[in-house]
Amino acid sequence: MARERRSAGDRKYSGPVSKLAIYPGSFDPLTLGHMDVIERAARLFDRVVVSVGVNSSKKPLLTPEQRAQAIRASVTGLKNVEVDTFQGLLAKYAEGMGASAIVRGLRATADFEYEFQMATVNRKLSSSIETVFLMTKWEHSYLSSTIVKEIAVLGGDYSSLVPEPVARIIEKALETA
Repeated sequence: MARERRSAGDRKYSGPVSKLAIYPGSFDPLTLGHMDVIERAARLFDRVVVSVGVNSSKKPLLTPEQRAQAIRASVTGLKNVEVDTFQGLLAKYAEGMGASAIVRGLRATADFEYEFQMATVNRKLSSSIETVFLMTKWEHSYLSSTIVKEIAVLGGDYSSLVPEPVARIIEKALETA
């Protein structure tokens, strides 16, 4: 008679567990690098909430509402992705949402030091939430919202750096600025 093999870490399956991840950022504006991270996070988690944070230390091109609208228009094909806005401590927000993870995108080693520091602080504030780092595709590694904003404000062509719905919203924002 064959014996069932089990490892010490085996647990009895008790049904599906929904995993929610928060992908926070200013997203001013959303770039193709952000979209890469969103699409990959959507494959890893049951639900992803792209959370537009209000950061008073940054001078925004788009209002939080415009950023949320741009993201919603860009993720329509991703059925498990939602968009929200938040203000305050990320760890507290993520905990209140019932998230198990915070997703952060990394472009280069320069991003890692800052992101590591933030992940450590968030872990200290809420030990139940993990931070998951996703490297953006190489072709987007140079891209940042700051660069896109600067190109847009100085009259350059930013359309190949952002999703099409975002380009339209930036164009309208620049017309009214």
